Amino acid sequence: MKVIDLTHPMHNGMPIYPGTKEPEFKTISTIEKNGYAEKRISFSSHLGTHIDAPGHIVDGGETLDKFNADKYFGTACKIVIDPAADKKITFEYLKKHEELISGADFVLFNTGWNKYWGKEEYFGEFPTLTADAAEWLCSFPIKGIGYDVISADPCCSENLPIHKILLSHKKTIIENLNNLDRLPVNNFYFSCLPLKIEGADGSPVRAAAILFNNKV
Repeated sequence: MKVIDLTHPMHNGMPIYPGTKEPEFKTISTIEKNGYAEKRISFSSHLGTHIDAPGHIVDGGETLDKFNADKYFGTACKIVIDPAADKKITFEYLKKHEELISGADFVLFNTGWNKYWGKEEYFGEFPTLTADAAEWLCSFPIKGIGYDVISADPCCSENLPIHKILLSHKKTIIENLNNLDRLPVNNFYFSCLPLKIEGADGSPVRAAAILFNNKV
């Protein structure tokens, strides 16, 4: 078995969604002074590599703690998107991958945008689904859709239409994934287990892929 970490590290000064309050990671006890080490952590529920619950956008939608843990684990496939050619992930493009999608619990979009993590370009014009592509994806019994970008909608979006489509169908959204280029197109498990916080509209996760037969 081989496990690939798909998570960006969390730290002071890390990239955050525009308008979000800066996180704080502060050492409050040390082994030298107190005999044990401890940090106080303050951050948004949508920090770093994280997942969105329906209740993030949908009025009355479920929060993360309302789902069983198996909601956040399953088989997955990877679809490669070239951002130089495609700023929109269309139904026509996804249709070519229908067989791949139909056999997966999670669909992960590898755009390569993670290379801009920590740079201003990360908040630029990254690829996103079109509305009809999002609706079509929701016709499959998948558990979630993941991206190596900061949002399922452009940062300039005010109505968040793709969030609304996916979350209204109770599909988990995973954002700010990393290292998707290290994955095969299928034959792997994906895990995005959140913190079990009551009423959570979202949560940072330690996303990971577990490869079958150590294949890369």
